[in-house]
Amino acid sequence: MNNVRVWEEVELVFETEGDWGNPYVEVEVWVDLEGPGFAKRLYGFWDGGEIFKVRLTAMVPGEWKWVSGANVEDGGLVGKRGGFIAEAWEEEELEENPNRRGTVRATADGRGLEYADGTPLFLLGDTWWSVPTFRYPWFDDDEVRPVGPEMGFKDMIRYRKEQGFNSIAILAALPNWANDGEKSQLETEEGIGIRSAWGDPRTGSAKDMHNSGGRPFEFPGKIPGFENVFPDVDRINPAYFREFDLKMSHMAEQGFVPFLEAARRDCTQAWQEYYEWPGSYTRYVRYVWSRYQARNVVFSPIHFDWKMFAAHPRDFNAVGNALMREYGMPPFGQLVSANSNPSSLSHFGGEDEAPWIGLHQTGNRREHEFYWYLTEIFHADPPKPALNGEPYYSGLKLGDQVGAEGNTVRDDRYVRSGMYGSFLSGGFAGHIYGVQGLWGGDVEEGAGVMQWDALEWSSAGYVKHLKTFAFCEGTRFRELVPNAELVCPNKTGPGKGYEGWAFCARSSERDLFLLYFEKGCPQATVRGALHDAVYEATWFDVRKGVWIEAGEVKADEMECVHLPGFPDGEDWGLRLMLKG
Repeated sequence: MNNVRVWEEVELVFETEGDWGNPYVEVEVWVDLEGPGFAKRLYGFWDGGEIFKVRLTAMVPGEWKWVSGANVEDGGLVGKRGGFIAEAWEEEELEENPNRRGTVRATADGRGLEYADGTPLFLLGDTWWSVPTFRYPWFDDDEVRPVGPEMGFKDMIRYRKEQGFNSIAILAALPNWANDGEKSQLETEEGIGIRSAWGDPRTGSAKDMHNSGGRPFEFPGKIPGFENVFPDVDRINPAYFREFDLKMSHMAEQGFVPFLEAARRDCTQAWQEYYEWPGSYTRYVRYVWSRYQARNVVFSPIHFDWKMFAAHPRDFNAVGNALMREYGMPPFGQLVSANSNPSSLSHFGGEDEAPWIGLHQTGNRREHEFYWYLTEIFHADPPKPALNGEPYYSGLKLGDQVGAEGNTVRDDRYVRSGMYGSFLSGGFAGHIYGVQGLWGGDVEEGAGVMQWDALEWSSAGYVKHLKTFAFCEGTRFRELVPNAELVCPNKTGPGKGYEGWAFCARSSERDLFLLYFEKGCPQATVRGALHDAVYEATWFDVRKGVWIEAGEVKADEMECVHLPGFPDGEDWGLRLMLKG
């Protein structure tokens, strides 16, 4: 038997003996894997031609054995056997790459994230939706290219890793996006909206979203009159995903945990109308999950950022629940989540409707008046970790949303509001940052903010400080309960904005408070302290990531603590710790 390491991807390759017209639709391949304390069926995927693959990993050291099967009689797929011996990593090797610690899971209290070996994880992500495409160039060599038009995907990951990021939010496929000369918003005679790509709504221009393997599905499509706009989603193109495999492998090697969404909502209304639903869409989601099931990934069946051209959000419960019922959740414990607007709880429902959700999110409603959706998630039963997955994007203003010019002091401050306000509202799993130019993969001349310029904007440099703030008392932040009403006053600025509001989370023992004050907050009082107790106050400089002693403060007979004045007129974090 071959020797491998635990949590290292093992790829099994099978070659069909039969001739299948559409292997993606007609053939299912699996292996039954057994190891110490583990026995599950793992599904594979078609990788073009006569090739099927199953990707797996060993969760613990020891002997692992597998036997293959399929839903068809094919000697190349059925009855194959094999095995391997899994060995543990050395401690220094674990320090080199935290992905060697195992897949990400929820902590036992349902508030935070950790690796399979119990090591805490605080997810800090950036938003690069079109990673699988040419917009994030792949070079096989390891040459270091400076930030600029010639940089590649590896250079971008290197840059963000140095800034403390450990995750990238990605759309696996953008099936109906192409610069094909069609208008970006179309409508069939049946009234089904079809969006060919995000682009400039004034001109109808659309973005090209291919890679060296082409686009994720084959053309022509089946929708009458729109065969070159919407692909045939029952005919997948494995060559597209093979290039994406290289980028996924590189992120794994660099210790990143991608947030991987199957598709954006703007293809789903047409998908639902013209193809079997939920079966066709479920097949595609399973394809993506099977292809990357041996990776440390947070999966998602849908990116639901807006309702236009989308199936109803509850319709995706039929997809998620079908996957659970027929195939099981990702076999090595990966969490499943979904981008939403305003929250995954409000969109898809709680445990009774959407048991497939293991990590909740808010997003797309960006100002501070929407952070409370995280508090609503916090109080849901059973508890599940949460984060703001699409908050204020640096430099972006959409419609009536409040925004600021990118790479300015004001813009940086808005980004910090999204981070600290969301965290103290219950987003204890981490935070996903976004910046204009990167989230859209902007590389064309005249696109506005170019990728390489946005990569160096100052706002990304503040993201790592959120982890410093969160872990000031180790993992005790998971014991806190968000409650902005403990600060008085706490809403002196406008609802649609990022200034004048305060946020607070407090331990049930009342011995620890963490707070954040946006710019424009007046000197405040904190309520709910222990009667006559003395607290050590420490300011947190959210610009530099350092703590500044502020002396002792005492709660009065009303259990209120009158806080010292801010060090300056900017935004600040604060810790109150019971003395002694």
